[in-house]
Amino acid sequence: MNRPVVIESCVDSLEAAIASAEGGAHRLELCANLDVGGTTPALALVRSVVAAVSIPVCVMVRPRGGSFVYTPEEMASMVGVIEAVKRTGAAGIVTGALTPAGAIYGAMMRPLVALAKPLPVTCHRAFDESAGPAAALDALVAIGVARVLTSGGAATAVEGSATLGRLVARAAGRIAIIAGGQVRAHNVRDLIADTGVREVHARIIREPGPVDASTRERWRRDIATFVAAATTA
Repeated sequence: MNRPVVIESCVDSLEAAIASAEGGAHRLELCANLDVGGTTPALALVRSVVAAVSIPVCVMVRPRGGSFVYTPEEMASMVGVIEAVKRTGAAGIVTGALTPAGAIYGAMMRPLVALAKPLPVTCHRAFDESAGPAAALDALVAIGVARVLTSGGAATAVEGSATLGRLVARAAGRIAIIAGGQVRAHNVRDLIADTGVREVHARIIREPGPVDASTRERWRRDIATFVAAATTA
């Protein structure tokens, strides 16, 4: 029997985090600068979100947008961020690094995963820029990464569904596959059925700017609609 589907909501504000939790999301990925795929959020925001919601909060640790090839100085900054995030009560770390050749950079990621313990680590969509999904998945398993967020290497998870299905089969329970990339209420049910994924990631709340009670209620309903579509799959 398949385990229940886990819904991860990608957010960049306290208001979006609260609306996601109220709408039934099971976990949050908290980021800044979502226009470049997400970077490390301010620690003050992390603390506020952790205090405001009762669901797990996983924090992006990514020093900048652009490539996932990092300098030693950027690596040092990621170490400092993970140490600080662990003190906030966050439930997980989201990070990833590649070699210039496009392989998972084990020499960089292994110490980050060790430092994050006991928090689980998710490899973000650096995975989709790696040279080969099968080799990348096996490398992440060997490093001790708990989850990988992927669109199957395509522009959207739906377009990458065949690869996602192969990754689920290859993972064989050793690592969780989180499907992400334009996943919405109208396509999530088919995506789950076609791939066998049991975790999905979606950025449902996309509006910047001031938020009032009616905005947050609309966001809550949007999340609830997505959760209902996914969890009936």
